[in-house]
Amino acid sequence: MRIDLPNPSLFAQIFSDVTGIDFHEAVTGIVTDSRECRPGDLYIALRGNRVDGHQFLETAEIAGCSAALVANADGNIRKMQQIEVRDPLLTIGRIAHHWRKQFTFPILGITGTNGKTSTKELLKHVLQRQYNVHATEGNYNTSIGLPLSLLRMDAKHSFAILEMGANQPGDIAYLCKITEPTQGLITNIAPAHLEGFGTIEAVAREKSELFQALKDGLAYVNMADERVKSLPRVGREVTYGLTPDCDFPADLHHDRDGTISLTIEAEEIATNSRNLSFAKNVIAAAAVAITNGITWETFQEQILSFVPPAGRCQIKDIKQVTVIDDTYNANLESTLAAIDYLNAFSGNGRRILVFGDMYELGKGSAELHRQVGNKCNQVGLDAVYTVGKDTVYTDDVLNNVAFHEHFENKSDLAQALKADLQAGDKILFKGSRGMAMETIIEEVFRK
Repeated sequence: MRIDLPNPSLFAQIFSDVTGIDFHEAVTGIVTDSRECRPGDLYIALRGNRVDGHQFLETAEIAGCSAALVANADGNIRKMQQIEVRDPLLTIGRIAHHWRKQFTFPILGITGTNGKTSTKELLKHVLQRQYNVHATEGNYNTSIGLPLSLLRMDAKHSFAILEMGANQPGDIAYLCKITEPTQGLITNIAPAHLEGFGTIEAVAREKSELFQALKDGLAYVNMADERVKSLPRVGREVTYGLTPDCDFPADLHHDRDGTISLTIEAEEIATNSRNLSFAKNVIAAAAVAITNGITWETFQEQILSFVPPAGRCQIKDIKQVTVIDDTYNANLESTLAAIDYLNAFSGNGRRILVFGDMYELGKGSAELHRQVGNKCNQVGLDAVYTVGKDTVYTDDVLNNVAFHEHFENKSDLAQALKADLQAGDKILFKGSRGMAMETIIEEVFRK
């Protein structure tokens, strides 16, 4: 991870205030990966489960870094300033927290099992008509990345949207501590990251930390999600969902072309999408955008002009085949929703799922993968191709699918799928980020 600092002199002052140490040379960027080091950077040496960033201090020095934040100084480093602290990660978090305190504009924290990145991108697109929006980029949503995202905020901004990810207990509370959000949105709560949390109840407790951080702020509450709805809140709230008893009640209906339209607080909103998950994101975005002064007319214009991020239900027409690229990540709920999306496509072509493992599901992984197979049976998909360790459990239960096969590797799957393609096919590609299912798309449709 790496960022350019928007105001190096102010950062140097805050760094000095927090650590009591002045830089010997100007610092113009921050980097946590030695492979991305540039001249003038502050290199943060982090210890991970597999790699210790202190092993690459010489690389950072050779690359021209001005300084390094370290837990233990390396006596072989001669030119680069080494700043020794107890914990480099917590130190950069403290600095980011002090940096955040200079801003008074709204800061919206977003977390949830599914849809947080898509909702963040949608909100950024909608709000930018009225605000100069700073939003989390890529995977800068962890205890490592979010401080860097905070440090990119500048006086030119007038609204911030900060995505918060969690892999273990305490993550959301820590991220809220350094970001001090003034508004918060929890998209939903479903089984994911169970290796780190153990139970869905533990996941809910973790996500609830965002609402608990809003004593003087505003919580956006999804009343259609029972787990979110039941979370305790301490500040003001705005409610929304596919239910009549809320501030932004919504109904949905399918137009003749199969796309979904919404009625939100008596306003008719076209989505130009068949994706139910996207429609739910639109409802959440409406609650935030309208509350923050966006007009319904502007909201509708921005919804229709929005293009989903890569790998998040992107539709591509390639060689007379409809490719649904939803490869960015996967858990049970998002996979079931994606299958519904695939099944909603009109036309006579086959509906095919290419499915890779869902990671971090703990001891219940086999059963959750079977549930995906049961969903395929329920909707009657024409074909299912699976690859990975746990998708074998998906393949095992497929008894209402005309064709299904499990593969040991992605290359064999790609070759089999390529040989079987027919004009008019509609193919959904889905799997966890670590499966990199987009490489199958590249191999199948390579020119």
